[in-house]
Amino acid sequence: MTDIEKEIGEIKVGYPDCCFSVGQNWFRYRAGALIIENDCLLAITNPTAPYYYSVGGGVHMNEKAEECIVREVKEETGVDYEIDHLAVVCENFFTDNSSGFDGLKCHVLEFYYLMKSRGSQNLKSESYGWNGAKESLEWIPLKDLPNANIKPDFLKTRIPEILKTNQPIHIVNDERA
Repeated sequence: MTDIEKEIGEIKVGYPDCCFSVGQNWFRYRAGALIIENDCLLAITNPTAPYYYSVGGGVHMNEKAEECIVREVKEETGVDYEIDHLAVVCENFFTDNSSGFDGLKCHVLEFYYLMKSRGSQNLKSESYGWNGAKESLEWIPLKDLPNANIKPDFLKTRIPEILKTNQPIHIVNDERA
């Protein structure tokens, strides 16, 4: 056994998602979608999450982030969206006491893609979360985002800035307690 193995202990690897945990620490590689129709952002929640979050999910092993977000959007909305461009690279740090994470110190590397508008808010969702909980989608008016219970926090405040540029924005979101 090497010194590193002694220091970090047991590593648990997720599959097919690119994620792993070491003790009380959890890392995940995720792609998220920024879907905006009629001045509303599409958000998702489930009975085990006390907040909204973006459509998206874990990038699978040997999958490109772009492939992941197209797959996840179709799975969660039931409709096809196309990528407009990579909008945000987010280093997301938080401690989560909900959704079965039991106080894990989370570090998520997230690529958020702005999706091309379809001109319709009609969806055909029959999506279930990682823990089997039925997910529900909601269109949140952009003007209401600052007061919305949505994670990560930058979704409340930086959408106007994100929509003004075609260049990716790097955001470090640190919500650790």
